[in-house]
Amino acid sequence: MTVVAVLADPPREGLVLPALAETSPLTESEAAECYAAMLKDVLVAVERSGGDLLVNYRPDDLLPEEYVTDTSAEAELRALAASALDDVSEARFEPQVGSTFSARAGNTVTHLLREEGVTSAAAVRGNAPFLARTIVDSAAMKLRRSPVVLGPSTDGRVYYAAFTEPVDFENAYHDPAVETLTDRGRDAGHEVDYIPMTPVVERGEDLLTALPFLSARLAAERIVPAYTAAFVDELGLHVVGDERRVARAD
Repeated sequence: MTVVAVLADPPREGLVLPALAETSPLTESEAAECYAAMLKDVLVAVERSGGDLLVNYRPDDLLPEEYVTDTSAEAELRALAASALDDVSEARFEPQVGSTFSARAGNTVTHLLREEGVTSAAAVRGNAPFLARTIVDSAAMKLRRSPVVLGPSTDGRVYYAAFTEPVDFENAYHDPAVETLTDRGRDAGHEVDYIPMTPVVERGEDLLTALPFLSARLAAERIVPAYTAAFVDELGLHVVGDERRVARAD
């Protein structure tokens, strides 16, 4: 059973997805709402999979001072999870440790594998709304043969990284992360495998991929990330094809 750690920030305006607000029609407040919707979809996908959900949150002492509020990061993320999951009591909540994303993801995976003795551990970003139960379960199957399984995204990024053995995680998510993490796996003598590429959303140009993919899946009556789809529908976000730009309903 893979322990899937969803690395999550409290969805606070200006803290999450700042580049999305700077490079798209979304305001900082809407970018935070978008992050919350995507994070809910990621949590639901892991809950419905065969993995064990760990909400690995960035605690208040690791947040920039201007984003610390009277509500703790843990309490805010517990409330968000409770609004999305069938049974939030089945999810674990643990604080992240480390000054960078690479350090926090690496510390979590290494702790799970070495200190808790789990068979496999994965780190997933909260802004990967197209993560699905089938993807998580496919990664678990691949881990039976390959100690490192990666989920690539656009521009060389990685939305999912799973391991049965630790690797050197220092700056492991250095761009392009899919190459860096592959190299770290191979340096440790491990076979590396991959699961399907899916979009992550952290800047305006990512919407040029995510929005048509979401629209196409809706038209084909395929499974979609429900919370993200509802957010997109509420704002009327769409891609103006001839101009390759993101627009919103007037």
